[in-house]
Amino acid sequence: MTARTRLHSLPLAALGTCLLSFAAFWVAQRAAHVTMLDLSVYRAEGATALAGGDLYAMRATSANLPMTYPPFAALLFTPLTLVGVPEMRTLATLGNLLLLVALVHLSLRLVASGGPAALRRGGAFWTRPGAALWLAAVLVWCEPVWQTFRYGQINLLMAVAVLWDLTRRADSRWAGVGIGLATAVKLTPGLFVVLLLVVGVARARSDGWAPWRNEWLRRAVRATAAFLVVTVVSALVLPYDSRRFWTEMIFETGRVGRTEETANQSLSGVLARLLHTTDPGVWWMAAAALVGLAGLAVAVLAALHGDRPVAVVACAVTALLVSPISWSHHWVWCVPALILLATRVRPVWTAGTALVFGSFALWWVPHAPAPVRLELHQNGWQMLLSGLYTLLGLALLGVFAVWVARAGGGRFGAGRAQAFANE
Repeated sequence: MTARTRLHSLPLAALGTCLLSFAAFWVAQRAAHVTMLDLSVYRAEGATALAGGDLYAMRATSANLPMTYPPFAALLFTPLTLVGVPEMRTLATLGNLLLLVALVHLSLRLVASGGPAALRRGGAFWTRPGAALWLAAVLVWCEPVWQTFRYGQINLLMAVAVLWDLTRRADSRWAGVGIGLATAVKLTPGLFVVLLLVVGVARARSDGWAPWRNEWLRRAVRATAAFLVVTVVSALVLPYDSRRFWTEMIFETGRVGRTEETANQSLSGVLARLLHTTDPGVWWMAAAALVGLAGLAVAVLAALHGDRPVAVVACAVTALLVSPISWSHHWVWCVPALILLATRVRPVWTAGTALVFGSFALWWVPHAPAPVRLELHQNGWQMLLSGLYTLLGLALLGVFAVWVARAGGGRFGAGRAQAFANE
């Protein structure tokens, strides 16, 4: 077989392996009797918006779940009412499978944006045809991805929207819009807007104030404009619901779920279980402020040193850690994180990180739905297992901080930073 023949056969082998893995995944999900509960809530939100009902008084499914997103999300979900429930679930599963491949592809583009040195481990693999398919075939089995499909969640869509923005060329007129729209659906992507703004201001101070030439500021402005446009339109279409959300519901984090639940893999969840309380209060606020500032600083400095992959993953991890509720399925950002680690650290560390996300170990501890609160009575080992994602996120920020410190000593250099700014 010639080299050219082998090259052309690779995508076919990758496609076949990916389809086989996806088919097995689909069968496993059906065997687990997944309910896609959140997808049904989305459908009910869309139906309520069309009927002119009260979005934040609505309750859906047997779990009596409320709406927790901004009103724009309900408008976005209205097409779900056009098909039956079985068809909706099938389309959602197919859509999420495609989004997973897109997320892997964009993650590879993100890592490649760090320059040749960023691909020093296995560089030939990351750039070969079909790499995204090979990786998607494996990453579909990670716990955050599994749970996203189980509930019919939109986490993959949000991550793809953000990465699509951050892998656009500097001259793209749409760069920034995806982050703005994602923020209008779920507020946590708004930290990426803060990242763009802070980096833009920092670069403006060093390069001179020329906002029309500062790509970071342009992206921040587009993201903010996209968020404001759809939010204002939503307020015009749903004035009562918009007023209620932005003046009342946004402050009621308890609507999302119980802080101490094992599925909550944010700082607040870990502290609630550690302190055996349903409300970690001031301890969480202090920890969130400290980690938020430190994580954002790491992301900003990485961006200024030209290391876009670290900047993006650090920002995502920070958002997950400081959010009042970060369910385990929100951690689909493990996909770009794992790809980033695989290109820069020893295989054993990447394998260890993959084991955390692929082992489902956080569910090996006592847990139960409300009103039972088994999580408040976990012992030390159980609390360790139920906080794996949070602890790993903190460890990643620590590793990134070391990389950023080395970058300040010339690891990336001014040439890389300038190439990043002009890409």
